Amino acid sequence: MSTSATAKAPAPEQPGGTPAYGALDRYFKISERGSSLAREVRGGFATFFAMAYIIVLNPIILGSAKDMYGHQLDNGQLVTATCVTAAFTTLLMGVIGNVPIALAAGLGVNSVVALQLAPRMSWPDAMGMVVLAGFIVMLLVATGLRERVMNAVPFGLRKAISIGIGLFIMLIGLVDSGFVSRIPDAAQTTVPLQLGADGHLNGWPVLVFILGALLTLALIVRKVSGAILISIVAMTVVAMIIDAVAKIPSWGLTTPKWPGNPVASPDFGLIGDVSLFGGFDKVGVLTGVLFVFTVLLSCFFDAMGTIMGVSDEAKLTDAQGQMPGINKVLFVDGLAVAAGGASSSSATTAFVESTAGVGEGARTGFANIITGGLFTVALFLTPVATMVPSQAATPALLAVGFMILANSVKEIDWADYTIAIPAFITMVMMPFTYSITNGIGMGFITFVVLRLAAGRGKEIPVAMYVVSAVFAFYYLMPALGLT
Repeated sequence: MSTSATAKAPAPEQPGGTPAYGALDRYFKISERGSSLAREVRGGFATFFAMAYIIVLNPIILGSAKDMYGHQLDNGQLVTATCVTAAFTTLLMGVIGNVPIALAAGLGVNSVVALQLAPRMSWPDAMGMVVLAGFIVMLLVATGLRERVMNAVPFGLRKAISIGIGLFIMLIGLVDSGFVSRIPDAAQTTVPLQLGADGHLNGWPVLVFILGALLTLALIVRKVSGAILISIVAMTVVAMIIDAVAKIPSWGLTTPKWPGNPVASPDFGLIGDVSLFGGFDKVGVLTGVLFVFTVLLSCFFDAMGTIMGVSDEAKLTDAQGQMPGINKVLFVDGLAVAAGGASSSSATTAFVESTAGVGEGARTGFANIITGGLFTVALFLTPVATMVPSQAATPALLAVGFMILANSVKEIDWADYTIAIPAFITMVMMPFTYSITNGIGMGFITFVVLRLAAGRGKEIPVAMYVVSAVFAFYYLMPALGLT
């Protein structure tokens, strides 16, 4: 329909026959996309409750790690940083991108920051590398290279990276909950992990985790909206009751006790505590570049898949599967990565849980206004968020890990060994080496070697040769005496 025809047409109607007038409707194209204000509001609430677990989970993952100086981030400050960044970037995506895609600290990327970057440098240094990764994403979008770079990595390897991250965060959940633990070197065994603390499942906290995992998975099977958040709330209540009755000596990072005052002023102490280039002094330029590259890849492919998946679900793509105005969405996503680092909440990215809002009818960025507003309200409930024990929150990692694997593993061409084997290497090396960097690097190198061995070198993008060579040099550095 032409612009002039649109101007002469009568005011569109919302579903149900209610006339839709006003700048709000025109700006967000609510009626044009076949939605209504009520649907957008419902969708905004649904998305928030589906992803609100990140308010609890992100501080647990980041707060349980130490930097090279032994410093830990404050749990309350992490809750504030997580909420602030989620609120800001979600609102920005709604206003600029006009899509119902909410953003928050990305699971998987926060593990990279906590377990790979921070132990080698200070927390400000680690967050500075996240900011740099965000700047690179924005630069790639501005120059039109983001989609080209993505296309250089074979589809199967992209899926394998997501799966590997899913398996990795699942292992983190098992370890942080106490369901499995590291066997001390003094045991003189080649087996690295064991069930529970002594080869058996003992104690109330572990029982809370087991019940939480079963409840989460059961709710997912029943297709209950907000399954992860419901499970976290329910098991936190159970943990509070158990702690009150059994007087548990230690729950780990947090103890499930109701705070005297559930409302408190946000603590913005971590906002802006960033050193952009300090990490390179600690680990060297090459290792620092690879760290930034790892964060970049983790954000890059996960966000791209989520954005396209949610937009397709919301019927925002055209006949060719392309989303009009995607560069605006991708730019906000890059800005969100940098904003996450600047706030010390780790890289912020698009959340696949946005499909919960789409399922409720959300089709525009107005749903994000609701979701972002709810994250703002959560800012003042920090004492409640910081009383959730890891045993009640970590079942979410199992669920998210499963969903990532279920959505991606079937899309790999297992009949083509030149992609299937590198994909397998990528997936297993992330949890087995406790490193996303190793999974990506070994997968890329294996892909190049196998394609060359099969006489298919012309099918390898130049970018893959370059990146694989950098990773190979990185692994050879100790042998060359460069570390």
